[in-house]
Amino acid sequence: MVLSVVSALALAAPVYAGKLAIVIDDFGYRPHYENQVLAMPSAISVAVLPNAPHAREMATKAHNTGHQVLIHLPMAPLSKQPLEKDTLRPDMSSDEIERIIRDAYNKVPYAVGLNNHMGSAMTSSLYGMLKVMQALERYNLYFLDSMTIGNSQAMRAAQGTGVKVIKRKVFLDDTQNEADIRMQFNRAVQLARRNGSAIAIGHPHPSTVRVLQQMLPTLPADITLVRPSDLLNEPQVDTSTPNSAQPAPTAPRNPFRGVKRCVPKQPLEPVYATRFFSVIGDSISNSTLVKYVQQQWQGWGKKV
Repeated sequence: MVLSVVSALALAAPVYAGKLAIVIDDFGYRPHYENQVLAMPSAISVAVLPNAPHAREMATKAHNTGHQVLIHLPMAPLSKQPLEKDTLRPDMSSDEIERIIRDAYNKVPYAVGLNNHMGSAMTSSLYGMLKVMQALERYNLYFLDSMTIGNSQAMRAAQGTGVKVIKRKVFLDDTQNEADIRMQFNRAVQLARRNGSAIAIGHPHPSTVRVLQQMLPTLPADITLVRPSDLLNEPQVDTSTPNSAQPAPTAPRNPFRGVKRCVPKQPLEPVYATRFFSVIGDSISNSTLVKYVQQQWQGWGKKV
């Protein structure tokens, strides 16, 4: 009887095995599709590009509909391509990075976190990310690492600061094929179930919106949808390797660098000891000092 009651309770109250956070990047450019995202469960979070034309409008609307807001800040990639305005680069000064983050914070109201747009060059630079973390600490923002490069230094840079770092596990829409997006969504669910939590990042593409509209209502019972900030105290593994990535100073040119060594075409003849002492003796006997002494010696004893 007792066992049957326990079994019934277990079936009636599902145990949540995994927490899944979904963040939709690139908000601020396509209000039509972004409004469809805001009609989804409020646990879906949005990351707003600070210089997008509808940044303030969409950040405010997201907040008013219960969605968590992040700043989606452009950071320099390793690939050569045109950079957006105020893209963070590793060689920027602390003051410049702080100015850009302050400006973004003012343009994206209600932001509680920040994640990187592109950024493989910036996030792989410990030197650069140390300056980012110092700036974020002033605004009490957490950092969601989009993990656009495996050796991201974000967690290493945050050590000793008050900034908490969480990491993306799955990109939902590397392609805009709906079958691929569904597969990535299911992969995020499996990772959340296996590891206890997972963060998936997508974009407000029409295909991504359709897949989320289809799959969110059928989310497995053992998976709960959460905000990224709900995972700040979840264990995070730093897989980075040390890398200061500080620009190496250019070695100064040596103006006193000598000529190249002259190598004889034929082997030199050996110099024997007798020849050595003979040359030294000739050099001494012909020196100015010895000549002077000889002249004085020859004049001694003569009457003037």
